[in-house]
Amino acid sequence: MTVHSALVIGAAGSVGRATVDALTAAGARVLAAGRERDATDPAQVAALLAEADPDLVVVAAGTRPRMAAIGEQSWESFSAPWHVDVRIAFEVGRAALARPLRPGSTVVILSSGAALGGSPLSGGYAGAKRTQMFLAGYLQRAADARGLGIRFVALVPGRLLNGTAIGRAAAAAYGAETGQSADACLEERFPVPLDAAGVARAILGIVSDEDHGTETALVVTGKGVEPV
Repeated sequence: MTVHSALVIGAAGSVGRATVDALTAAGARVLAAGRERDATDPAQVAALLAEADPDLVVVAAGTRPRMAAIGEQSWESFSAPWHVDVRIAFEVGRAALARPLRPGSTVVILSSGAALGGSPLSGGYAGAKRTQMFLAGYLQRAADARGLGIRFVALVPGRLLNGTAIGRAAAAAYGAETGQSADACLEERFPVPLDAAGVARAILGIVSDEDHGTETALVVTGKGVEPV
């Protein structure tokens, strides 16, 4: 499938910017929504879908988790990803069903490798990103029940991303536990690099990927994309 019109929510972040660039280079018309548009607000989300009229929606928005051990977290810091990351995915998915998007459209929700292995220094972030994976499956089930022909998929970067604010903060926090620098921590734990541009390429590949067309959760690493 060729993407003609796309909506990227979270376009101010590293993956969002890279995705906008990749889609624009591929000839798509892109509405890039940054922090000026509140994607936790259902009215704002409906307005974005109406303005973009997309056949691809990318949910790359989220809050930066506080990196601290559980005993140093407050409930507010611990739960922030639930109120932002999960709610955005929920509101966008619900709006895509309600509109609905055209048959053949795709909604990609950017999750995290923390959803697979946990992340004890980032509060409720891992659980929130896991719930985004569940949401993709729930939304797909609802779309299939109505015969809408919309695809929902959670894309899970299988490692900390080079060059992103969240990746740098996490690598610094986990490296400090063992006396390593952030770069040394990344190299030891994740020898095959992956950056925002690599995730953007994976997002574009999902739209035309017939090999994984029925999966609602996919992992991307420096080696490619595969089912969770």
